Amino acid sequence: MYDGTNFAGFQRQPDRRTVESVLTQVINKMAKNPDPKILVYGSGRTDAGVHALAQVVHFDFPFTIPEESMRKGLNSMLPMDMEIRRVEIVPATFHARYDVSGKRYLYRMDMGEFRNPFKRNYTGHWKFPVDLDKINQALGDLVGEHDFTSFVASGAQTRTFVRTIYEATCHIDEANHELVFEFYGNGFMYNQVRIMVGVLVEIGSGTRPVHDILRLYQVKDRKQARRTVPAAGLYLKHVYYQGEDPEHPTKLPQRQR
Repeated sequence: MYDGTNFAGFQRQPDRRTVESVLTQVINKMAKNPDPKILVYGSGRTDAGVHALAQVVHFDFPFTIPEESMRKGLNSMLPMDMEIRRVEIVPATFHARYDVSGKRYLYRMDMGEFRNPFKRNYTGHWKFPVDLDKINQALGDLVGEHDFTSFVASGAQTRTFVRTIYEATCHIDEANHELVFEFYGNGFMYNQVRIMVGVLVEIGSGTRPVHDILRLYQVKDRKQARRTVPAAGLYLKHVYYQGEDPEHPTKLPQRQR
C-alpha cells in the first residue's frame, strides 16, 4: 500500500520520485546490488497523487528468503508513505500485470461546503447537494461491456476503449460526510474512474440527465464528459487474478511478490 501524495505515480520516470523507483532501489539494496539489476513489475500504473490499498508487484530475487523475513526487511527500509502488506513466493510463470483478471477502485468525495485541509490529499471535493437515487440509477448504465471512449483522457496507450464493469456502487459515509464510489471491472484506462465520477456527481447534482452516460457511449467524445475529479480521492483497492472470487479473495497462485 502507498500514500500517493508525494509520488509522481507508479511508473519509473527520470529524476522523479515514483513507487516503482523506490521499490526497485530498496529491493536491490536488500540483495546488495550496486546497480538496479532486479526489476519490479506492477499490476498496472497509478497516476501522481493516486493511492493504493493493495497494489501487486512481482520481482525475481536471487536468494531464498522466508516470506515474512522479506516483508519485514523491505518495510524496515521503505519510506513512511509505503508499506508491504504481504509477500508470497509464486511460480516463475506468474506475472503481476499480465495475469490480472480485474481491478477494484475506490473513490472518496468529501461533501463539505469548503475543502477540508486535513482531507485534501485523500479525497476529492464536491460542495453541491446530490441525489443518491439519481447516482445509483446512473451507475446501472455503467455495468456491462461498453465503449468508454468518452471517459478516457488523451494520452491513453490502449488499442481498444471497450471494457467491462462488473459492479459499480455508491453510498454516503455519514460519519465522514463523504460520497464513496466503488468500481470493479476487467480493466480501467487512463483517468477513466476519475472521469466517470465527474459525470456521476454532475448527474447527482442535476446538471446532467440521469441516463446521460448512455448518450456519452454513443458520441465517443471526451470533451462532452467534461471534468476529471482530483487524483487525491482515488484508491486502488484490490487486484484480482484468475480463479479469485471477488466476494471471497483467495491467495494468488504459488516469483517473490
